[in-house]
Parts: sequence; structure tokens; C-alpha cells
Amino acid sequence: MAKKVTPYKDSVLGKKDQVTQMFDNISENYDGLNRVISFGIDIKWRKRVVAILKAKQPKTVLDIATGTGDLAINLVETGANKIVGLDISPGMLEVGKNKVAQKKLDKTIEMVVGDSENLPFETNSFDAITVAFGVRNFETLEKGLSEIYRVLAPNGTFVVLETSVPTKTPFKQGYNLYIKYMLPAIGKLFSKDKSAYTYLSESASVFPHGNAFNNILRKIGFIEVENKPQTFGVASIYVATK
Repeated sequence: MAKKVTPYKDSVLGKKDQVTQMFDNISENYDGLNRVISFGIDIKWRKRVVAILKAKQPKTVLDIATGTGDLAINLVETGANKIVGLDISPGMLEVGKNKVAQKKLDKTIEMVVGDSENLPFETNSFDAITVAFGVRNFETLEKGLSEIYRVLAPNGTFVVLETSVPTKTPFKQGYNLYIKYMLPAIGKLFSKDKSAYTYLSESASVFPHGNAFNNILRKIGFIEVENKPQTFGVASIYVATK
């Protein structure tokens, strides 16, 4: 990333601890606010991630930065018999656990607290790994991706859904206005954590998207790397193989 962006500029904590604190703070209203901020389009993007993996027929899936479990729950449609949702924020996971329980998916989905840069799993453990809107929160991006590579099984599939920056006019200009002014304003209006959505917009703007992220994946060792821009380029789905 061009620079390290953190949620709380005056905090002495490292990025990882700040991100944990931030998501704990916003966990209660995260789902509703997410739908407002993305105009509900994030639901469609997650469905596309599921469709990609459904064709691969994985038996075991790890969803990193699972948050409140939206993608982990959707991944049941792949037919996997074991899905692990991992997140560093206990607050977000508690919301996710309640959603999993309400849908009676406890036997398929396990929600665990964990650090994406120090995954508590053996090498070659999962047929597929996903991260939705989480890689930009890694304290050390390459370390997190290396851990993902380690626990992914040979020939396994890695899918990332992440914000991107449109390159074509007028979408680029519209995106910049939205991400710089509107997203933080909505966050401040509806969230008790006034810094959270400013951080989310800033981190999105500096994340190495497109070919830059493709090249990082290849550097880690992934092959068959592909980038699928979504909705005028405001997000991207990256697919790679070990």
C-alpha cells in the first residue's frame, strides 16, 4: 500500500489492534450501515464469489475477516461440509454467531477469533479461502497473503472481494467524491465511532487494486491470477490458485 492508514490517528496502538477496536465498536450496526453505504450492491458481489467457488465444489472453506458472517453463510451454497469464519473482532463474531444460530447452520459453520497474519491452522488445510473487504485491513499485507497461501491446499482456490478505484470518466470522479465526502458523512451520522468510516474510505483509496494486487499475489506464489472488476470498477473479485 502507498501508505499505512489506521483508524485512529492519535492512537499508540498498532494497526491490527486499532482495526480490532474499530470493528468491535461498529459491530452492532455494521450490517445495516453496510447495506446503505453500498446501496445493497455488496450482496450481488458476494453471490458472484459464491458462484465462482460453487463450480470448484470445495469440501472445506475458510472465510477470513468474516465479520458478521455474511459471506460464510452464503458459502453454504457451495456444498462445502465445513466452513470456518475467522475474524479478529470478537464483537463482529458475536453478531455473526447469532446469525449462524438463527439459520441453524451451526453444524456447517464454525466462527472463530483469529489473526489473519498468524492463522491457527495446519498447512494445506482448506480447499478454498475467501476474504471479502478484509485484505486492506491486514497490518502487513504480504504476511497475511503468505499465511493464506500456506493453509490453502494444493490446487485450492483463493477468492478476494475488495474495493477498487474506477479508472474511467465519469465513474472515477464520482467514486472519489463519494469515498472522500459521502461515505464518512454517512458513517458519522449513523455510527457511534466517528473515525471508522473515514478510515474505511481512506484505506480503500490507497489499497493496491487491479494489476498491482495481481502482482502481489503472484509474488506470494499464487498462479492463474485473475481480476474481475465489478460495477464500473468500484470493487474487484480476484481469483487465484495455489
